[in-house]
Amino acid sequence: MSTGDLFDQNDLPEMIQLQDGGCLTVQSNFLSAEHAENLRQALHQELAWRQDYISMYGLEVKIPRLQAWYGEHDAQYTYSGLTLQPEPFPEHLAELKKAIEYFCQQQLPPPPKPRSSALTEGFNSVLCNLYRDEHDSVSWHSDDEAELGINPVIASFSLGETRLFQLQHKRDKKQKLGLQLGHNTLLIMSGTTQHHWRHQIPKSRVACAPRINLTFRFIRA
Repeated sequence: MSTGDLFDQNDLPEMIQLQDGGCLTVQSNFLSAEHAENLRQALHQELAWRQDYISMYGLEVKIPRLQAWYGEHDAQYTYSGLTLQPEPFPEHLAELKKAIEYFCQQQLPPPPKPRSSALTEGFNSVLCNLYRDEHDSVSWHSDDEAELGINPVIASFSLGETRLFQLQHKRDKKQKLGLQLGHNTLLIMSGTTQHHWRHQIPKSRVACAPRINLTFRFIRA
């Protein structure tokens, strides 16, 4: 199967310019409907989902979701006192990675200058999150760890239940944005998004089926 065969060509991407040079690119129906559903089922059943803990205010706190980390052998990732050692990419994640890299090369705007956020090396890792129900979430944060470099390109692909994705400017708290990220939706965060903005998936007040989110990134050794 070629990279182009994975795409549903009916929908055009939406580009959202954020304050201070951030940029979001949203592509709904990224994969064909059949491929997306097959991938959702395979990932839910086959990935090495685990319950991790992070350090907050000197305490070990259970992360309110399951996760798994895949990547090249040197793509070690550390956040909130947790260090993730990568498992090798399974075939279906490697195939998806190539499709998303191709999309980024075709659709992303030019990187800001003098600080570059171009995806020149491709992605070498993916953080997989399983939101089991409405109680699972991820709190306000930015993907700005040192190993991600300056102004990284982060590709976030969602499968399963639609969940609210919220952004807030770090200095101007009145600047907010909410997106409903549904099944088979690709969100690319580029430009200075991680430098000036933070994001979260809040708990939901209504019942939610499982949602899988895959955030592809490049880790600098």
